[in-house]
Amino acid sequence: MSDQFTSNDCHLGGDLPVNRIGFGAMRLATNSFRGPARDPETGRAVLRRAMELGVNHIDTAAFYTSGDGTVRANALIREALHPYPADLVIATKVGPARTPDGGMTETVDPADLRPLVEDNLETLGVDRLDLVYLRIGGTEPPPPGESVAERFEALAAMREEGLIRHLGLSNVGTGHLAEARAVAPVSAVQNHFHAAKRDDMELLAVCEEAGIAYVPFFPLGGGVSGLADDRITKIADRHDATVPQIALAWLIASSPVTLAIPGTGSLVHLEENTAAGSISLTREDLSDLL
Repeated sequence: MSDQFTSNDCHLGGDLPVNRIGFGAMRLATNSFRGPARDPETGRAVLRRAMELGVNHIDTAAFYTSGDGTVRANALIREALHPYPADLVIATKVGPARTPDGGMTETVDPADLRPLVEDNLETLGVDRLDLVYLRIGGTEPPPPGESVAERFEALAAMREEGLIRHLGLSNVGTGHLAEARAVAPVSAVQNHFHAAKRDDMELLAVCEEAGIAYVPFFPLGGGVSGLADDRITKIADRHDATVPQIALAWLIASSPVTLAIPGTGSLVHLEENTAAGSISLTREDLSDLL
């Protein structure tokens, strides 16, 4: 287990200190990939309040836009926070891309990744991206035999150029992680995982052993309904907390390398999510959540 992780924060990639509860930007522009645009001023207000609450890790992507493309998460981040606080770490991901009709497509040609990286650099207004995930497949991991080597090599080359500081992988299995680590260091993995969906424990164990940050997407199940679990409700009642708060507290307690990036376009939910960082689950709680 890496000693770069502590109970309250970690050094992402070994040199970027971040609090273990960050912020996911996916819901800033819209509540779903094809949904209507949200009020951009509310999005900017959420981002500013996140900074006030101590968030210093934002997870975003250039394809986080409203269905009509009029509101973009990266643009909101730049408008609200640039020039960025010195301690702010912004992670993004490449692979998926928007189609003209507002849908999504996957980028499989390694040469096509450079324009996506450059788009993130431009829209965020930075010369170097702190962390770039190679995202593959859809909502579930792709077949184990699908190679990520050439695409990861393309990102590693941009890292050598100084355009990227750290590299990550998203939506992958243990074989993909091993393949990528043979190319270049992997600083973080981002997969679908939460208190009611724990089928990625093997990969989490690999990350823990290697000191690689594990940063689940949909840490709240993609909505409270995704956390429908009597065990979580029981612990929430015990702590006078909400189900999402206990889910986030469990995620942080589940491993020293886990980071949470709950996303929201609501100031109320932002306050609720960040408050989860002050909840300490007992051994009894953790046992009841098994």
